[in-house]
Amino acid sequence: MNQPTPTLLYIDDDDALARLVERGLTRRGYRVIHAASGEEGLEHIRGAGAQDGIKGSIDVIALDQYMPGLDGLETLEQIMAIPDAPPVVFVTASQDSSIAVTALKAGAADYLVKDVKGDFIPLLHVAAEGALRQAELQRAREEAEAEVHASRDRYAALAAERELLLREVNHRVGNSLQIIASLLHLQASSAAQEEVKAALTNAMGRVAAVAQVHRRLYTSQDLKSVVLNQYLDSLLEDLRRSAEGNRMSRLTLKAEPIEIDPDRAVAVGIIVNELVMNAVKYAYPDGAGPIHVELTSQGEDLLLTIADDGVGDNVKADPRSTGMGQRIVAAMATKLDASVERDPTHSGTRIVLRFQRLPAPPGKANNAAAS
Repeated sequence: MNQPTPTLLYIDDDDALARLVERGLTRRGYRVIHAASGEEGLEHIRGAGAQDGIKGSIDVIALDQYMPGLDGLETLEQIMAIPDAPPVVFVTASQDSSIAVTALKAGAADYLVKDVKGDFIPLLHVAAEGALRQAELQRAREEAEAEVHASRDRYAALAAERELLLREVNHRVGNSLQIIASLLHLQASSAAQEEVKAALTNAMGRVAAVAQVHRRLYTSQDLKSVVLNQYLDSLLEDLRRSAEGNRMSRLTLKAEPIEIDPDRAVAVGIIVNELVMNAVKYAYPDGAGPIHVELTSQGEDLLLTIADDGVGDNVKADPRSTGMGQRIVAAMATKLDASVERDPTHSGTRIVLRFQRLPAPPGKANNAAAS
């Protein structure tokens, strides 16, 4: 494919030298337009020469320093103020290097010294070629930067849209689960049989534990983590409003503001629900008593304890126990890669779970979680 002929605008008041430049550069594949003054050159650049069919067609400029009216530096200053102006090669007969420095600082792409015989024309050709390459590289760089900025903007827009959708999903899921928990609460409150009431209350707590995570996510600025002290506080408040709420008047929470991912927060919530309900059912046969939930950090590990001051470990001996709660706790502990231990020194029942703040790498699950 043939490359388009580049157009050079030669701004110089020396007509004879301009003819030499035109002949020399035409032989080298250029189209040359001559402007005899800085004002005329600016008209061409700004498109005033459209009647000559050259509007927007100038690729590179060769600009002489000494001219009547606007000199080269003054013309250069105005050229640089034109949006998307072509590159400029500054040309002068002066040997004064300060002019070169001033021109380059003002935005010229290159600088060379001319002579009256035209011996500088090969150098002008080289300088023009270099200026064109430099301008092309600059355009490519600007286009690449614009594409990067556009890509960042698109990514930011997609991320914002994704966050909005996630927030909406969490909102809807949380509302749906809350409705289910409320229905279970109503059913448990109206149940005549204690076994049915207990089963419905347990189910309500498990649903509420998941619903609270989704509620925390859509009301939080961070959709990737849940603050456990706030989450557990709301979860225990839900339990206090349950059908067994009158037996949880002394339910307390002491938790540090620890953030973990939503999946692990669900596991923590379900474990707390199961162990609190276990204490409500079995720790105090004659009524209500204190139940303490505590969450602390020890380095990279988290310690979750649920304790009561009741009659002690009598769950297995109680004929009402189905063992479902223990199986759920074991399953959630495995999800957390947590160890589960019963404190033998505690007068009532104290369950201690230890797990890492961050999930363990795949293949390194803690088998002690199922103990």
